[in-house]
Amino acid sequence: MVETILVIGANGQIGTELVNHLRQVYGSSQVIACDIRRPDYDIKDAGPFEFVNVLDKENLKTIYQKYKPSQVYLLAAILSATGEQNPKLAWDLNMNGLLNVLDFCLEYKTHKVYWPSSIAAFGPNSPKADTPQFCTMDPNTVYGISKLAGERWCEYYHQKHGLDIRSLRYPGLISWKAAPGGGTTDYAIHIFHDALKKGTYTSFLSASTELPMMYMDDAIRGTIELMEAPAENINVRSSYNFAGTSFNPEQLAEEIRKHIPDFKLAYLENDPRQAIADSWPRSIDDSAAQTDWKWKPEFSLAIMTESMLTNLKK
Repeated sequence: MVETILVIGANGQIGTELVNHLRQVYGSSQVIACDIRRPDYDIKDAGPFEFVNVLDKENLKTIYQKYKPSQVYLLAAILSATGEQNPKLAWDLNMNGLLNVLDFCLEYKTHKVYWPSSIAAFGPNSPKADTPQFCTMDPNTVYGISKLAGERWCEYYHQKHGLDIRSLRYPGLISWKAAPGGGTTDYAIHIFHDALKKGTYTSFLSASTELPMMYMDDAIRGTIELMEAPAENINVRSSYNFAGTSFNPEQLAEEIRKHIPDFKLAYLENDPRQAIADSWPRSIDDSAAQTDWKWKPEFSLAIMTESMLTNLKK
């Protein structure tokens, strides 16, 4: 079967790299990059591009009619820190955008759907260490609330309609290729840029704030591995816990100093993103993903740091 794949939200931190990887696997003409704004990087010239607003049902329907996609990756979202500045817009985009896409996937008989959740779906009363696949989830940001609700909708559409939906709870994602999208873990990208440019960085999270993180290469590989796994192996239809490595700003700074010995790290006081981070897990138990589709990360903190600095220098 020849796959036709829509990637909605292709301009974001994940989409920019996912589109390129999918085009290497399935062919450039078979992967349609979709976003509300035109891309200003290489994917715009490497294959089809369509303007798509997931809240405009007529616009969305036109794209489904034109391509009749066999797979859809819905990445369009407003992230945690940005979402707190405009919570109702974040809810509208994150929730109604998902429902619009799921409905059209049913109507046009899309075979597989990918939608990302997040560690933001956990909350203050979720276990903080080795947070299990199933536990108390009481998110206190609109982003986290929308992710938890989206997980329930994904499982509902699978159970009630048989739609093959797959999802991962992403930790903080670190990449040198694309800018972060306004999340609470963005410090772990900005720190590398400032280390190289200025030799100093001021973190908006405290020195001891440990959070789950993942290098983008692992995240893209894991996403595609999940989507390529046999349907009978997928036992979680809400969203899989998905882990790479956990660290705090001070541990990351120490790793950077192995390459930039004079690097200095300072800290902001009373940044609103600190309260968001404090409600999230410190580490994730992703044994379900390891068992069901053999997930295993490849990038440690040391390997990721070396790769980030090497590539950003170029």
